[in-house]
Amino acid sequence: MASRHDDSAFVRTCRGQSAEHTPVWFMRQAGRSLPEYRAVRGSGTILDAIAQPDLSCEITLQPVRRYGVDAAILYSDIVTPVHAIGFGVDVAPGIGPVVEQPFRSRDDLARLRPLEPEVDTPYVLETVDLLVAELPVPLIGFAGAPFTVASYLIEGRPTRTWVRTKSLMHTDEALWFDLLDRLADLAVASLRSQVAHGAAAVQLFDSWAGALSPADYERFVLPASRKVLDAVADLGVPRIHFGVSTGELLGLMAAAGAEVVGVDWRTPLDVARTRVPEGTVVQGNLDPALVAAGWAATEPAAREVLRAGGGTHHVFNLGHGVLPETDPATLERLVELVHAGPDEEATT
Repeated sequence: MASRHDDSAFVRTCRGQSAEHTPVWFMRQAGRSLPEYRAVRGSGTILDAIAQPDLSCEITLQPVRRYGVDAAILYSDIVTPVHAIGFGVDVAPGIGPVVEQPFRSRDDLARLRPLEPEVDTPYVLETVDLLVAELPVPLIGFAGAPFTVASYLIEGRPTRTWVRTKSLMHTDEALWFDLLDRLADLAVASLRSQVAHGAAAVQLFDSWAGALSPADYERFVLPASRKVLDAVADLGVPRIHFGVSTGELLGLMAAAGAEVVGVDWRTPLDVARTRVPEGTVVQGNLDPALVAAGWAATEPAAREVLRAGGGTHHVFNLGHGVLPETDPATLERLVELVHAGPDEEATT
C-alpha cells in the first residue's frame, strides 16, 4: 500500500534502504512527560481520551512538533480492541490494564467476539484520518500481541510472575491456543483498519514476552504472533516486533515475520544483530532511565547506541517507553544528536 511517506527516513530505514540520517522516534513519546499533554489531557482514563479523536490527534501531534521525531505513534492502548468489544477492561491510573472478570475458562471465549473496527473503534479510525491529513511524518499504528494481551485478561492486572498465565498455558493447551487465536484475530482486524486509513507502519507490542523461555515462546506464543504479522504482510507497510527482556528471543521474534525487531537496553545492538537474520532492521535501545537522568547521562550512552547501530538498518529509539519524569528538553537534544550522528557535535 503506497504512502506519501514511503521516501521518509523512517520508512526507508525500516525497509532496509539507505536514508539521509538515522531515524528516531520514542515509545510513549505522546503524553506523560509533556506539559502540553497534561494541559489538554483532562480527567478520566486513557480509554476516555482515546475515544475523543480531536484530543487523540492533538496528543499524537505534540511530540512531533516539539521533538522533530521521524515518526508519530498513534495515541491509543493495546487493550483498546478488547475494551471495545466489551470484555470489561479498563486502564487504572498508576496501575495499568485491569479486568473486572478475568479470563478463567472456556466459557470466557464467548466474551471475545470478532472486532468490527468501523463499528467498534470508529474513534480510532477517525483519529488516524485526522493525523494522516496533518502529519509531516509517517504514522505508526499498533496492536498488542496475543500473549501480552492474554496475560492481562488472565491475571486481571499487571503482574511480575505471570503464574495464572503460565498455568493455563501448561495445563490446558487447547484453551490457551484458542484464546491466543481469538486475540490474534482482534489484532489483525485492528492493524488492518489502521493501515487502511493511512498508517504507514505497524508495531506489534509483545511487552511481556520476555517472561518466557525460548522453548515456551516458540511453542505457545510464536504461532499467534506470526499469524498477526503474516496477516498484514500484503499491506506492504513495515512491521515492527517489540518486547522487553527479549534478548534470548530476538531470533524467534524476527522469525514471526517482522522487518524490524525492537531491542531493549539489556542487549547491545551489535549483539542483537548476531541473533536476527542478516538484513533485519533493529530498533532501540537507549535505557529510558538514563534519559530521565538528564543530558549528562544521555549523551554518551546515545552516542554508543548510534555506534552500535552502525548507521544503517537502525531505527533509534529507547529500550522501552519514555518515563514520566523525563525532561522534554533532553529528548529535544537527543533527536538533534541522532540526526547529526554519533561523532558530530550537537548545536545546542
